[in-house]
Amino acid sequence: MANARHIVKRRKAVSNIRKITKTMQLIATARFQQAFNRAMATKPYTRKITQLVAELAQAAEGQIDHPLMKNNASPRDVVLVLTSNRGLCGGYNANVLRKAIEHLNNHRDRQNEVHVVGKKGIAYFKFLGRPIDRAITAIDDRPRFEQVEPLATEFMQRYEAGEIGNVYVVYMRFITAGRQVPDIMHLLPLTKEAAGVAVPATAQATGPKAEVLYDFSPDPVELFKKLLPQTVKVRLYQCFTDAAVSEQVARMVAMKAATDAAGDMIKSLSRRYNRARQTQITMELLDIVGGAEALK
Repeated sequence: MANARHIVKRRKAVSNIRKITKTMQLIATARFQQAFNRAMATKPYTRKITQLVAELAQAAEGQIDHPLMKNNASPRDVVLVLTSNRGLCGGYNANVLRKAIEHLNNHRDRQNEVHVVGKKGIAYFKFLGRPIDRAITAIDDRPRFEQVEPLATEFMQRYEAGEIGNVYVVYMRFITAGRQVPDIMHLLPLTKEAAGVAVPATAQATGPKAEVLYDFSPDPVELFKKLLPQTVKVRLYQCFTDAAVSEQVARMVAMKAATDAAGDMIKSLSRRYNRARQTQITMELLDIVGGAEALK
């Protein structure tokens, strides 16, 4: 009887855990949809501003000269690592941190300035005993543009002053709901492809160039200088939104796996309880029969 009672208590505990993981799965699903909508809402703006920068570059006719697109000789790099503040999201943080450590190990010849977003990443670097130049915990899984803009502005100011040579962002890139990959984005210096300034291969032919059908006011060069910093801000914000969506997907999948595992464990415990109860009943019947035989 003691064994059966132990199984009942354990089955009840697993059942309570299953209720919690099921609830967390539903919450993660709702948050995923919200994060996905926010990430998709920024895509048209990013695409349009990139298109406008490309048109301004075409109108400027080779007058592009911006400090954010020049290489600095500084040996110091900034590495921004995006992790989560909360756990229970499978291998999300582990994959991002593995990518970050790999990058830092491959660039030991540089002076890496590490900025970590999220409590999980901060705890991991402390566990490894690696120094962190800045720990950021104010940005949660619902990042806002006004939270990301100061970071981008600071990086651009330091880059234009020549204090840093490169800015890298290590994050989880969202491709589809079924695929997310840890990635490293080279935020600064801006390449022509990243800024939308690259000329398509079909336009490099010797034929006549396409006529620009815009009249820019103020001058295209001045507009280009104003829009290029905005491109950096939008690209960094896109990294944060991608990371937020990927985190919710990982948590949703992890909680579903935990719920399914709890359900399987409940079935296994129920079978063990039935066997234990059957054994107990059989022993009680044997005692009754044995007592009856002894009275004869």
